[in-house]
Amino acid sequence: MSCVLIVEDDAQIARALAVNLKARRYDVKLAKDGATALVLAANHHPDAVLLDLGLPDMDGVAVISGLRGWSNVPILVVSARHDGAQKILALDAGADDYVDKPFAMDELLARLRAALRRGAGTASVPVDETSRVVTSDGRLVIDLAETRVTLDGEAVRVTPIEWKILELFARNPDRLLSQRQLLARVWGPGYEEEKHYSRVYLSQLRHKLERYPSAPEWFRTEPGMGYRFTPNG
Repeated sequence: MSCVLIVEDDAQIARALAVNLKARRYDVKLAKDGATALVLAANHHPDAVLLDLGLPDMDGVAVISGLRGWSNVPILVVSARHDGAQKILALDAGADDYVDKPFAMDELLARLRAALRRGAGTASVPVDETSRVVTSDGRLVIDLAETRVTLDGEAVRVTPIEWKILELFARNPDRLLSQRQLLARVWGPGYEEEKHYSRVYLSQLRHKLERYPSAPEWFRTEPGMGYRFTPNG
């Protein structure tokens, strides 16, 4: 039984979410504010978080940052903030998905299931003949067998979504991947038009792994076409 933490100060919405999740045999924890959410997350280690941004004690982005300090739990923002800059801010902080209010319950549940699959998938990555990709200078190592990334010999912490992107690149070195391909393969069918997702996560990876994020050596953008991972520079 998967545990889902609902962080929502609107009692009616929280109740509707809890009823629907419990009916589908999810274990549900409820938090009305950010501080309670962080305590519950630390105590119960949920498998996913449904998070409103407009909380009474702190902004939801601060909750995302707090969780990302120690956890890779999938975080789905469920918010009435429709501004694109707000969405990017939440995704940049470490959210995995963003659902606008008002929302269709079926769509939200589908996105939750997809997030849980992605989170579970990071625990065991299938290994093939290319289980370890090393850049030509030896600085960056993507180890698919160990689900591990190292830069200059030091482990780099990545989120589940960032790992999915790295795995896709590692299995397709020097191959052009269109933005739609990347979105469909990492987030799933129906996400092909969510272009801000790929931009945000590629930016995060570049800042973690590239020497010069604004002039990437390995994770390159092909203008108007997509992205290419070039381990040989």
